[in-house]
Amino acid sequence: MTKLLEWLFGVSVLGAVWALVTFDLFDLKLPQTYRDVAWPMPLYLLVSFGCYSLATVGYRVATFNDCEEAAKELQEQIKEAQEDLRKKGLKM
Repeated sequence: MTKLLEWLFGVSVLGAVWALVTFDLFDLKLPQTYRDVAWPMPLYLLVSFGCYSLATVGYRVATFNDCEEAAKELQEQIKEAQEDLRKKGLKM
């Protein structure tokens, strides 16, 4: 099963449970407070997911490793390419 299908399955299950609790489709006779809490739950989950995503991206940016060796190698390759192009007559 691909990740997309896993996520779609999870969202479908959560949506079905939310609909059952919110609209009381099986006549479960749940207290009104359960329905009051369940009604805005998708919005709460969306905001929570956004906060988690923002925190994850921020953490990854803060702990991003510098690749000094790769940067030096790239600079050398750029200089070599510039010299090669100068030899071929390109003016920079």
